[in-house]
Amino acid sequence: MKIGVFTQEATVDKIVERVRDAHDRGFARAWLPQIFQLDALTAIAVAAREVPEIGLGTAVVPTYPRHPFALAQQALTTQQTAGGRLSLGIGLSHRVVIEGMLGMKWGEVRHLREYLAILMPLLHGEKADFAGDTLTGRLELDIAADPVPVLVAALGPKLLDLAGRTTDGTVTWMTGLDTLSSYVVPSIRAGATAAGRPDPQVVASLPVAVTDDEETARKVAAKAFSVYNHLPSYRAMLDREGAGGPADVAIVGDEATVKARIAEFADAGVTEFVVVPYFERERTLDLAATLV
Repeated sequence: MKIGVFTQEATVDKIVERVRDAHDRGFARAWLPQIFQLDALTAIAVAAREVPEIGLGTAVVPTYPRHPFALAQQALTTQQTAGGRLSLGIGLSHRVVIEGMLGMKWGEVRHLREYLAILMPLLHGEKADFAGDTLTGRLELDIAADPVPVLVAALGPKLLDLAGRTTDGTVTWMTGLDTLSSYVVPSIRAGATAAGRPDPQVVASLPVAVTDDEETARKVAAKAFSVYNHLPSYRAMLDREGAGGPADVAIVGDEATVKARIAEFADAGVTEFVVVPYFERERTLDLAATLV
């Protein structure tokens, strides 16, 4: 199992600094979110020119605001800059964002199926020739770049099946060990097997804190990640895990405790565990670096 690290910063210069630190520590990949701050692919393109070797990924770019042609164009340009090190994580985002803030209709698996029908061939240097109910793409791109692996933030059964059948895997957040082992991994693998595809990547990310003050660390997690109690897709994963909230799925404890807990994810079928340090950052990263 590979070990990656998550970084979210307010400036591109700070992201470059964090990615360089991740490289120096030996992490497999540095992952950037696409929320309400910097554009992740733009920041990755800059970081890729500054920092060699380390893998880079988005976790995740929402699909609705960008036509798959536009996202493929940007991703392939970034891939050219990165020399093949980019993995593109995409997702549907949430109703409160897509409908409430952007005024777009949200929530259909059909949207993602049609989106991938256009995006996937373009990212592999092929022509897209698809007309659906929600999207049309009859075009191709002339960009010299390696194919871009695509990972879907899939939590529902239909999305996991679709991801397994058509993409390179999934990237999860706020999803606990038992849920990954009993539900996410077997579901996406079943989709891949049905389509004759190899076992998909399963990239799992969770809040991690290496500390001697577990009580405070869990209180910080409960406050910092409280929004995920109210987003239905994440709430469903917490409920499936039997977790009261994000603090219950955070990995917290001293070095031995955290090391042993992360190791369990490999046995669950996770191919990469992404550390999201949120408390005692340096101590947490020091421990995580020993796992790479």
